[in-house]
Amino acid sequence: MAKINLLPWRAERRKLREREFYGMLGAAAVAAVVALGLAIFWMNARIDNQNERNTYLQNEIKEVDKKLTEIKELDKTRSKLLARKQVIEQLQADRSQMVHLFDDLVKTIPDGVRLTQMKQSGDMLTLEGVAQSNASVSTYMRNLEASPWIGHPELGKTEAKRDGAGEKRMPYVFTLNVKLRKPADVEQQQSGAGSAPAAAPAAATVPQGANS
Repeated sequence: MAKINLLPWRAERRKLREREFYGMLGAAAVAAVVALGLAIFWMNARIDNQNERNTYLQNEIKEVDKKLTEIKELDKTRSKLLARKQVIEQLQADRSQMVHLFDDLVKTIPDGVRLTQMKQSGDMLTLEGVAQSNASVSTYMRNLEASPWIGHPELGKTEAKRDGAGEKRMPYVFTLNVKLRKPADVEQQQSGAGSAPAAAPAAATVPQGANS
């Protein structure tokens, strides 16, 4: 009976399987390295993309902050301009008020009364002068009450002068406090007077304690 030796064939088969195993192991290692490299590349790309977006957003935020600063500066400038506008309007109104005030002071002063001094504090005006009698002062107060630009006259004092022989024609000194009316109040009053009959001005009287 013939004998066949199978050992070399088995050894070669084992070596072939080992080569195939190592080949597959190497291929798997290469595939793993490639996959890892691709994953790293993809993650780096994502990180770079996110960094670019962050940079873009930071630049946009800086632009917005810059515009907000400009808007705040514009608001400050606008507030200053509005304040100046109000001051100018107030000065124009006061200028008009002063023109009408002096015009009414001339129109309302009666015979027998002369002003010697005038002081203004806000919308209050203090008038000092001399008069022939208390009746002249009362007439002057009624005229002031009827004025559209001056109102609410209050008598501070009226008394006979004790020294001043040269002022015999006007022996009484007086002080009046009156309130100045604003142009807007005058316009409202005039518009109301145009639609309704004007009421008679209240008679201003001199206090009984005044010297006669």
